Amino acid sequence: MKPLPTGLQVFENIRKKGALYVDKTDMVYEIVSGARMQFFLSRPRRFGKSLLCWTLDALFSGKKELFEGLAISKTDWEWESYPVIHLDMSKVNTTDGSAGVKKSLADQTGDIADTHGLDLRGETEPGRMLELIIIKTAKKYGKPAVVIVDEYDKPFLDFYNKPPMAQEVRDIMRSYYSQFKANEPSMRFLFMTGISKFTKAGVFSTLNNLNDISLDEKFGTLLGYTEEELVDYFSEYLESGAKKLNMSPDELVEKLRANYNGFCFDGTQTVYCPFSVLNFFGNYRLLNYWIDSANPKIIADFMKDKRLTVEQFREFPISMDFAFRPGEIESSPPESFLYQAGYLTIRKGAGNDFKLDYPNAEVLNSMSELVYKNMTQRDGNFLDLRSPLVRALENGNCELFIETLNRLLSSILYDDYNNAAKQAIAQTGIKITTQEWLYRSTILAFLHGCDVLAFGEMHGSKGRSDLIVSYAGTTFVIEFKVARNDDCDTLAAEALKQISGKQYAAPYANAKKIGLAIDDKMRQVGAWVEG
Repeated sequence: MKPLPTGLQVFENIRKKGALYVDKTDMVYEIVSGARMQFFLSRPRRFGKSLLCWTLDALFSGKKELFEGLAISKTDWEWESYPVIHLDMSKVNTTDGSAGVKKSLADQTGDIADTHGLDLRGETEPGRMLELIIIKTAKKYGKPAVVIVDEYDKPFLDFYNKPPMAQEVRDIMRSYYSQFKANEPSMRFLFMTGISKFTKAGVFSTLNNLNDISLDEKFGTLLGYTEEELVDYFSEYLESGAKKLNMSPDELVEKLRANYNGFCFDGTQTVYCPFSVLNFFGNYRLLNYWIDSANPKIIADFMKDKRLTVEQFREFPISMDFAFRPGEIESSPPESFLYQAGYLTIRKGAGNDFKLDYPNAEVLNSMSELVYKNMTQRDGNFLDLRSPLVRALENGNCELFIETLNRLLSSILYDDYNNAAKQAIAQTGIKITTQEWLYRSTILAFLHGCDVLAFGEMHGSKGRSDLIVSYAGTTFVIEFKVARNDDCDTLAAEALKQISGKQYAAPYANAKKIGLAIDDKMRQVGAWVEG
């Protein structure tokens, strides 16, 4: 088997080491061979943006031998060498505020000048240094420069929770990037990539000639692996993994699809997260890799500060305009932050509009665990509740299941999340009380965080069930009522009767049916009935 390119992002190194490379150069050719000269692409972290940048670097450096056997080698590409200015903004130092950003930017720009043997005449202002590099490289080599900017937004996103400082750094970067338009005659090609979306009101207010291909269907699978690519390029790894996990390759693909597929960047096509796929094939363990690589503390703090829950962003309706221009990531609504950071992805909605949702089980389960910890008074460890939950589900032990739920309910800070509940109810149009939504949302977050397959508001032929839980071949169909001044025993019986009357359990063989009533004053399951 070819070695996996885990941890490698330089195209030249991957090719020289003979590592596995999923060929995307047919789409790269589409980008570089057209009439347009300046491009922008946004994608979440760990999706191969840096690899794409290094691929373009090698291409415009004329390193034809690295592309032997790839799709672009069969085209009429010119294979001419150009001077390349490759900027990596993830290297900009942000620990010393805007002054540190400016100095670090000047240092990196100066290093590129040294690489090309250019004299900047003692200039120290970053924007002017960049301008001189573009002009002088074109003059020195007798060819226009190719400019590649990786992680363009990293410097100001580091201050996402400090909007005034983020704006200050954004102004610095705007001045820096304005050199691209001012010096277009000296440039052959410009490619910029990052996490946050293209916005004419932000950094790019002076770059109105950039072609934003972030939501272009032609490039919807430019980064990430399609399922066809997964099966084709990783066939030997699939065979090996299937044997190790004692299942068929098709069964393994099904599990990988549920865990790592689902990211969508054009409303139609879905791709697997490459970081998660490569890590899985490195150890054959179905773990949550991506969110741990994307600074989970930042997202945990964000969710906690905003009092956000998981369920309020399920099938979240957005307009087409929002999908293209969601605003500045650090000052827009929560859905904008989560969408641009990759925790939510787009789905086709009504008409020309879209919906937001979690891309797959990996992201949903990880987010649920974070939210569960935020919503409860527990410090951290899932194990004290996860272990009895798993035992209850494996053995079909309804009594232990209810006991575990009661331990969960006793620690929830409900009052902090009322606004989230009201917002979600208004968006979905579901006729449900605020408290009932909070109970259901918290239980779902807990189940997802424990890697348990669970669904809320599942549509059936005669209505929608509150909760469907599936684990180790057993399905639980749960309907619950919230008792304020009502008799819990009566409400639990009504809930069970509703399951039978509306045939919620009909699609599931040998399903366990549970009707339960939550005493809102005690915030505990006051009564439950198994059917």
